[in-house]
Amino acid sequence: MAVVVGMFDQSFAHIGSRLDALGLDIKVHTFGRDGMFVVDGVKMAPREIALDYVWLSTHLNTDGFRDQAFDMMLGCKSIGVLQTFNAGLDHPFYKKLSEKGTRICNSSAQGIAIAEYVLGQVLSVLQPIELQRKLQAEKQWKITPFREISQTRWLIIGFGPIGEELAKRVKAFDAQIDVIRRTPKASSVIDRVGTMGDLKSFLGDADIVVLACSLTDETRGFVDASFFNALKTGAILVNIARGALIDDAQLLLALDSGTLATAILDVFHQEPLPADSLFWGHPNVRMTGHTSFGGSGARSRWDALFLYNIARFVRGEPLVQLVNPKDLV
Repeated sequence: MAVVVGMFDQSFAHIGSRLDALGLDIKVHTFGRDGMFVVDGVKMAPREIALDYVWLSTHLNTDGFRDQAFDMMLGCKSIGVLQTFNAGLDHPFYKKLSEKGTRICNSSAQGIAIAEYVLGQVLSVLQPIELQRKLQAEKQWKITPFREISQTRWLIIGFGPIGEELAKRVKAFDAQIDVIRRTPKASSVIDRVGTMGDLKSFLGDADIVVLACSLTDETRGFVDASFFNALKTGAILVNIARGALIDDAQLLLALDSGTLATAILDVFHQEPLPADSLFWGHPNVRMTGHTSFGGSGARSRWDALFLYNIARFVRGEPLVQLVNPKDLV
């Protein structure tokens, strides 16, 4: 019997020919902005639909239909597996769907893009690029010293696909890399590894701290006063994970006191960030609008991950990026 696959109509228009080329025994039911599925040319409500596999692609975000699609999925009779474009699954939708018996696969596709974003932002802090541009405009010939990444120690908190891609690139600069992860498993790119119980002792050595962990009950708000008290003075903090990891009031205190030299923030408690947020104008904050995933190769990797996983599913093979339901919040 053919595997029934559901996806947004724009997603199917984008990838349909490549999916057909795999020669899989599947039947695709698309859904559109009208909140209906199309089955053999007939429109049907979600409550009438049972799906073996669903692909939620970034087309839902760009089309502004993500939340409506979430509601549609929750309204379906059943979904066997849902593969999403998200890396972090802290949206309540995922836990609700998992509780209905759906297995969920997240995405590793944005790892390379986010790693490059972090490096670009950190380099822009360590290198006096703005000063150099100013000197060029003024036609002044001056030496501009800078801090080398090779002379820094990094602490990466969270070592999933994003943390791994970042560590590989940072190691190429000959920096020292410490990692906090759930289990103290070693890696060729890690100099020192520990768990959350070791966090405070690691913070005192870190020049650059990168938050790359999931938002869970354990990590929510863990970047607090005790975190900053343990942190090496003058460190740089990068958050490309979730805004709720950080106590914003304590972050601002750390920035204003000089404990923290710079905060590089791509994610926030409330998104879009309100116009009255102090982060917009803070001299020691570099912020972007949740854009670190937006690398030029991310979409092709999202596509490739779906095609790889759906083929494995049809063949009855283990799926990649399968999430433990216990990790959903």
